[in-house]
Amino acid sequence: MRCSGFFGYVKPAWILGLVAFLPAAPRLIAQESPASVVPAPEPVSASDAAPVIARPLAIVPLDTKIPGAAAEVTGALQVYNGRAFIANNGAITAGPATTQVTLPYRGTLRVCASTTVKLAADSSVPAGETPGLMIAMERGAIEASFATGRNSDVLLTPDFRILIGSPGAAEVKVRLGANGDTCVDNAGVNAPYVLVTSVFDGASYRVQPGQRVMFQHGSLHEVVDQEKEPCGCPPAEKGGNEFPLAQSEGLAPTIHPAPITEGPRGQSAQTTDALAYNAADHQPKPAEATPAATAQPAGATVIVPVPPLAPQKKHGFFHGVGRFFKRVFGAE
Repeated sequence: MRCSGFFGYVKPAWILGLVAFLPAAPRLIAQESPASVVPAPEPVSASDAAPVIARPLAIVPLDTKIPGAAAEVTGALQVYNGRAFIANNGAITAGPATTQVTLPYRGTLRVCASTTVKLAADSSVPAGETPGLMIAMERGAIEASFATGRNSDVLLTPDFRILIGSPGAAEVKVRLGANGDTCVDNAGVNAPYVLVTSVFDGASYRVQPGQRVMFQHGSLHEVVDQEKEPCGCPPAEKGGNEFPLAQSEGLAPTIHPAPITEGPRGQSAQTTDALAYNAADHQPKPAEATPAATAQPAGATVIVPVPPLAPQKKHGFFHGVGRFFKRVFGAE
């Protein structure tokens, strides 16, 4: 009886507690489940994502609002914040202005206007070391301003293999001209070791610190020491070009004003529009053409040669009699 009385007392309290717990049970379960409170991540575009390349080979601006932006960049890269992060290899094409390429922990590479260069890292370098840089170009010009390291850098052209080694800080400028002409400038106070080797016969030439040379026709046997023309990027034009683009590129002949010649007295000089085309002007002229008059001093008599008159046909006696009667009777 006592037990039944105890359970009879506890049973109503246990039932009341269970009734109070049931409405709060779903809220407690929702708080203990982490999946219900963590929202799904929103997709992030590739351009907004932070670069995953830990140590890129080069950083090239792409946004035209950034000074020194490139016209095109291709290869193993990632784009972030208007810049291209090149991993191990890539190609850079400069537009109408010089492109500023950043080499992390090393320096800067300037790609001159309308020049395309290919960059690659030396894959044989052990991890932890700064790999050497390989640059390849077919035409145009570059300016390299970076620190040299244990691993040498190499510049490849159609005719030469230019090695840039330590010690020193590179201030090397290279320009490729027509017919294989290659200009190399090893400037700077701490100029590095620069060795130019021919890819055909294996001959080599060392460019001394502070030396600027021109290898004509892609040959190490035709060397112009102390070249006067700069080897790097051409200076920016301060003013506009006074000649049309077609003429400056050699696509159209330069138009010169026609000389003014002095004609006979009483006749005004005549000029012809230089852009007009007249087929009659290109017809063969007769051999007895009158030569152009030359300038005479003031007061001198100008003698103009007169071409001989064509011989007139002689008329007979009856033709003269007819003209006489015509005059008498007023017919003429």
